[in-house]
Amino acid sequence: MWLPSAYLPVPTLLAPPAPATTPLLACSHCGDTCPDEPIRLPAEPALHFCCQGCKAVYELLAASNLCTYYRLDEKPGQKVKEVELPGRFDYLDSEAVQGQLLAFRSPTLARLTFSIPQMHCASCIWLLENLFKLNPGISSSRVNFLRREVAVSYQPAVTSLKEVVKLLAAVGYEPRITLAELGAQPHHASRTLYYQLGLAAFAFGNVMLMAFPDYFSFTEALQQGFGQFFGWLSMALSLPVLLVSARGFYQSAWQGLRQRYINLDFPISLGLTALFVTSVFEVATGRGPGYFDSFTGLVFFMLIGKWVQQRSYDALRFDRDFTSYFPVAVTLLGQDGEKSISVKELKAGQRIRVRNQEIIPADAVLLRGTGQIDYSFVSGESVPVPKVAGEIVYAGGRQVGEALELEVVREVSQGYLTQLWNNPAFQKEEKVSLETYANKVGRYFVALTLVLALGSIPYWYPRDPQMALRAFTSVLVIACPCALSLATPFALGAALRVQGRRQLYLKNAAVVETLGRADTIVFDKTGTLTDVKRSEVEYQGRPLTGPERQAVAALVAQSTHPLSQRLATELQASAWPVQGLREVPGQGLRGTVAGLEVKAGSAAFVGLAPAAEASASTTDSLQSRVHISLAGEVAGCYLFRNVYRDDLRSVLNGLGRRYRLAVLSGDNDTEQDRLRQLFGPEAELRFRQTPQDKLDYIAGLRQQGRTVVMVGDGLNDAGALQQADAGIALTDTLSNFSPACDAILDAGSFGRLSTFLNFSKDCLQVVLATFVLSFCYNGIGLGLAVQGRFTPIVSAILMPISSLSVMVFATLLVRLAARMNRL
Repeated sequence: MWLPSAYLPVPTLLAPPAPATTPLLACSHCGDTCPDEPIRLPAEPALHFCCQGCKAVYELLAASNLCTYYRLDEKPGQKVKEVELPGRFDYLDSEAVQGQLLAFRSPTLARLTFSIPQMHCASCIWLLENLFKLNPGISSSRVNFLRREVAVSYQPAVTSLKEVVKLLAAVGYEPRITLAELGAQPHHASRTLYYQLGLAAFAFGNVMLMAFPDYFSFTEALQQGFGQFFGWLSMALSLPVLLVSARGFYQSAWQGLRQRYINLDFPISLGLTALFVTSVFEVATGRGPGYFDSFTGLVFFMLIGKWVQQRSYDALRFDRDFTSYFPVAVTLLGQDGEKSISVKELKAGQRIRVRNQEIIPADAVLLRGTGQIDYSFVSGESVPVPKVAGEIVYAGGRQVGEALELEVVREVSQGYLTQLWNNPAFQKEEKVSLETYANKVGRYFVALTLVLALGSIPYWYPRDPQMALRAFTSVLVIACPCALSLATPFALGAALRVQGRRQLYLKNAAVVETLGRADTIVFDKTGTLTDVKRSEVEYQGRPLTGPERQAVAALVAQSTHPLSQRLATELQASAWPVQGLREVPGQGLRGTVAGLEVKAGSAAFVGLAPAAEASASTTDSLQSRVHISLAGEVAGCYLFRNVYRDDLRSVLNGLGRRYRLAVLSGDNDTEQDRLRQLFGPEAELRFRQTPQDKLDYIAGLRQQGRTVVMVGDGLNDAGALQQADAGIALTDTLSNFSPACDAILDAGSFGRLSTFLNFSKDCLQVVLATFVLSFCYNGIGLGLAVQGRFTPIVSAILMPISSLSVMVFATLLVRLAARMNRL
């Protein structure tokens, strides 16, 4: 998860605090011990540095007014290595190296992701996200703290890759660079957890063995002879557990307190501290062997719970699992002609065709055609970048113009396409979600846990001091708001995978919640309600010559609109080049083919008079038309007899009882009677709608408080899909990938649309059921723990069991809901 700067403390540009006067001074940058004669700044004698490297970093930050870095964390810097090999980063000037490292490159912008293993605190995040203040050539930098990565965008005309890396090294964050694909490096956080778990298990087993005499009366002689010795030995074994195995709990609790937030690890750390301190006191005073067996067992079972949660969150990493079935397709050119394949099957060296408004799925070399690549999804720049044959085009660009023939040079990274799909520019405005509610409840729950734990001490201590410690620790440990936080993502994540297997591909799990809350469904007509591939094509007008037919075929082949693709198939599209191609969404396209100006689209687009259009439209109420203009003269039109999808009536019957329905069509109203028969008297039908009209209509519905789902073809409806609470792009080829949509629905699964929405509603009920389960567990567990019925070890065992039970319960209920909905 990308951690935005908004979650960090508000910076105040102050100098770092002067260290306390002690015989051994700490470096003001990294905190290491300074030599007997520390390095000082003449202007600020209160500051001390252990080496010239730390001094240089401070001066660099101070010159750019970035000393807030020191206010966010005490001594946050990394010790800077003094040895610097000359020319160590010269290899980054190589074009071959840059070609392997850069994810995107244009004359105005370059992007790549660095692995920063030194990143460790809020100050690191703040500094790394303010690199643009240190180097004006850096446009932006975004930190992924969990992966220890920073995505950097810079301007090649102002700075270079080498300068960016040198800057990172200069401030103590030298990136780990490999010439393999960055981002594919393994995450090593779990390895540390395994070491901590192994140490805790070793100590727990041995401490339990030495505590054996305390559990049985027949070993009293052994306890009298070796009890004190075993107590000290148990403390020696428990100390590494406290310093190493339990360190993560203390670090998390401290970070939460520094951000003025009490997280789940705070009460856990409090309980561990109480157990360890009490045990040390009892052993030191000779009162008893202490509770080191409970302490080490508690840490061991808590780490097991942490491992279970980590494995659960790994299973929910949609940026990895989701891409395994992400269905974006591409047109492959082979000896047998064109065919549509999944991008997962695309290999380097294969040739593909990319039409107007289609996304380029992989880095490739342009072989034929004139490229006008819109990289707004990648760089935010909407001005198309011209490309000619022989140049590299990068994945994520959208072609604006004639169809291109490309040769793939690097296999597809679907994770990269998913990043584009989740680009912040295409995010919906945030609403309060179930997960947000769960997080808020979790905060109050932790506060309630602390009150109960502290209240158990004055209640039990006068009666039984040992019981007071047991109740205090058990309450702190058994409380598990993490089950609340797991309920929503696990249930909705399972729903996402179920729908993905049935060819409804959702952007993220939050879309499941939106679909479950929807109350209004808006449909586009052409290509959504109608099956264009099955429509019959008829030409009306003056006869066209062979070259004119080929010119029309070459023009319409450039478009991904369903009618254009159907006409291109009917006319057997040629490979004639098209000059000056321009497509106006919702109206038509035009271009010059072999010196002949060709237009194809609506009557108004080609210049047909309204009266002529009205007379032509009365011939058949079940037809769509593509009018043709050649050299400025209207030649005729192609008629497509509309064939509605087979499952349309059953889908509308399922939706009409629960949702408000509407149709927004760019065609005329000749099919109004037919659509009214299908949709019923309550549905709203609007015709001659421009893309802007559709967007405005949906915006009006949302202002009325409705939750709107828009179903369209993903191209002409991009604005409406973006405006709706959830936009579903219906496609026959899965090639209409649009970051504006929230879901891609295979046309073969259109008949399940009502079922998908009903299943999403059921999944919201599953989340509520898991909330109830979690509350029941915590209510019963806290009640018994405050009575002293549970030992700390039993509480530690029950905590991961509760999380596991919530995950199993959510998964089983989602599968049951899927089976009941026949998914």
